[in-house]
Amino acid sequence: MSDSPSGPEWMDGLRWNEAGLIPAVAQDWLDGAVLMVAWMNRQALESSLRTGEVHYWSRSRQELWHKGATSGHLQKLRGLRYDCDADVLLLTIEQQGDVACHTGARSCFFAEGAGEADGMQGVELTGVELAGGPAGLPPPADVCTELARVIEGRRDRPEPGSYTNRLLEGGDNRILKKIGEESAEFVMACKDDDAAAIAGEAADLLFHMQVALAHHGVPWRQVQDVLAQRRGAPRRA
Repeated sequence: MSDSPSGPEWMDGLRWNEAGLIPAVAQDWLDGAVLMVAWMNRQALESSLRTGEVHYWSRSRQELWHKGATSGHLQKLRGLRYDCDADVLLLTIEQQGDVACHTGARSCFFAEGAGEADGMQGVELTGVELAGGPAGLPPPADVCTELARVIEGRRDRPEPGSYTNRLLEGGDNRILKKIGEESAEFVMACKDDDAAAIAGEAADLLFHMQVALAHHGVPWRQVQDVLAQRRGAPRRA
């Protein structure tokens, strides 16, 4: 392993371990999902910053590892931070092919503790090993992404008595009618300047919009991508 003496001075303040390495967490740039954790040395970090594509240090092969160079699943570096102790890096990345794990899963974190539940109080985690791959459990993400997953799950695997399924069964007529109603209620909450009501009506509106997206086969991620592309775009006149 060889370290280059060049590079930004802030790298000198990082707390490299005794082997000259630092852990790097790769996080999806759109939904915040943690995709993988690997190691970097200074050469890997400098190469990532120079090329815009993430490089790691392979401890097993003892060589620089250009992520995706063989598989095509490159990681485009969108941002980089380090924690308050300067001993962990957080990489914001755009994952090519939507596959980060060597098993073919989107994320390396596809196994969960048995009995996982909201709050986790009093839950003994025994661990559930899964095979990974394209069918691997998706990583936890932001609440809107998780909501979209639930709605798409109802669409693909209907459940008796589900409100979401009643909407989907009614098609555009029922879904769009609800969007119109929720839009009006959101407007009235804003007119009343009621923060709690505004938040509640916004949540209702967003839910019904996501039902419409699922009905038309438009992934929530596509909406996120459009919003991301508009960020930093020229201002409208």
